[in-house]
Amino acid sequence: MNKYIKIAIALLVCLAVGYSASTVTRPSVETWYPTLIKPIFNPPNWIFMPMWTLLYILMAVAAGLVWDKIKEQNDAVKKALLFFIIQLTLNAIWSYLFFGLKNPLLALIEIALLWLMIYETYLKFIKINKTAGYLLIPYMAWVAFAAVLNASIWWLNK
Repeated sequence: MNKYIKIAIALLVCLAVGYSASTVTRPSVETWYPTLIKPIFNPPNWIFMPMWTLLYILMAVAAGLVWDKIKEQNDAVKKALLFFIIQLTLNAIWSYLFFGLKNPLLALIEIALLWLMIYETYLKFIKINKTAGYLLIPYMAWVAFAAVLNASIWWLNK
């Protein structure tokens, strides 16, 4: 299987996770989320879908680049992709906690774990393929911002 097929498979997986999370997010964005007090730096709702789409694409390319090195670095690639799957799962769980359960505190605790798993994935990816590691930097930055936003929303609405 060539690199581009691996990237395409990773893209399908990432976008499927994003779509799954959006099915829980969408109803709450229209009902519960507007009732919350939000900090002044809260972005407009329209920015989230294109931003997450871009981040899922970057994640998929990164995963595909790492996966492409499986013959040369089998154990390292398997471990890196395991961390990738863990962080991707945590990514989806955050939406269920915040929007599905409407529990910003639980989501805040979970997003801290998510960020740590993204960072660990970054450390593993960069050893295998520097470009793959760099592609995760915007994701880490966005999740750090999301954590601050999550914490602010929790604080303002407790």
